[in-house]
Amino acid sequence: MQVLAALSGGVDSAVAAARAVDAGHDVVGVHMALSRSRAEHRTGSRGCCSIEDASDARRAADTLGIPFYVWDLSEEFEETVVADFLAEYEAGRTPNPCVRCNEHVKFSSLLDRGIALGFDAVATGHYARIERGGHGGLELHRAATMEKDQSYVLAVMGAERLARSLFPLGDAPSKDVIRAEAAARGLSLSEKPDSYDICFVADGDTAGFLRRRLGDRPGEILDETGAKVGEHAGSYQFTVGQRKGLRLPRPAADGAPRYVTEIRPESNTVIVGPSALLSVDEISGTDVVWLADDVPAHQPHPATVQLRAHGEPHPAVVVREGDGLTVTLDQTVRGVAAGQSAVVYDGTRVLGQATISGARRREGAA
Repeated sequence: MQVLAALSGGVDSAVAAARAVDAGHDVVGVHMALSRSRAEHRTGSRGCCSIEDASDARRAADTLGIPFYVWDLSEEFEETVVADFLAEYEAGRTPNPCVRCNEHVKFSSLLDRGIALGFDAVATGHYARIERGGHGGLELHRAATMEKDQSYVLAVMGAERLARSLFPLGDAPSKDVIRAEAAARGLSLSEKPDSYDICFVADGDTAGFLRRRLGDRPGEILDETGAKVGEHAGSYQFTVGQRKGLRLPRPAADGAPRYVTEIRPESNTVIVGPSALLSVDEISGTDVVWLADDVPAHQPHPATVQLRAHGEPHPAVVVREGDGLTVTLDQTVRGVAAGQSAVVYDGTRVLGQATISGARRREGAA
């Protein structure tokens, strides 16, 4: 099989490409140049698209003896991932850029180009598994190690792209095993630190990045009664559930900490209140991507739902209605932010995902 191996410059993607070679595939390595400033250097272990990463990816390809290319996808990345990131914060939502990158770049732009060039599949270093289900179709499952599982950010890829994807690291018992394998293969990046945070925010200062792109937009901070308790430089700098960085001039009357409970972009207002106001047990989602054709719509389905990339799965009942999803949680959870993904699981299997559009506490709920 002709396989395009996405080489980020990290240890995971390098070992994934090596395993694809071992499996007998005809492998070509490609590094996605996502930054418009190719001279920009990485800070610590942040990011996955710096000039150092491109060099590391090339060295890995040389060690594996496979052809290597750099594809400039910076325009697609800016127009989809970065633009979506800014627009979502402006709209009072909290986006997950890794989900959007997987949707629009890694499993859209990259895969579409690869297919046009005659490749059969794309191999990446994501920790997730693809299995053939009892119904005959392909299923996306959690990785063998929950600690490294990345199925949450992959759920948006859709069934057609799933059929064109390979995740050779899905059965790995730990990251230490992958590092040891990299060292045994002579890959010099075996001890390279993991990338983290948002790759296009090189210094990790998300608020500063938003301020530089969107500018100062002074507004008011109100408490749950509507009384003004502070000011801010832009409502886009806040997210539901946030406690730090509010810089309120005085504490609440009862001395309890206050959290962001709502963002109103139309009035550039941030609402704060006690932690109790963050508890919700019903979530609405839109833009559903469903991977399980054997799970019918319009019917309540017991499942678990993950609401953050590294969050815990929550028991729930879900109902899919066309492009919408309703999640009724068994117990309340705190700080659910619109714009994040709600990913639905049946055991380790990913059923689908939706973008959170709202959350509330049901009337009469305990």
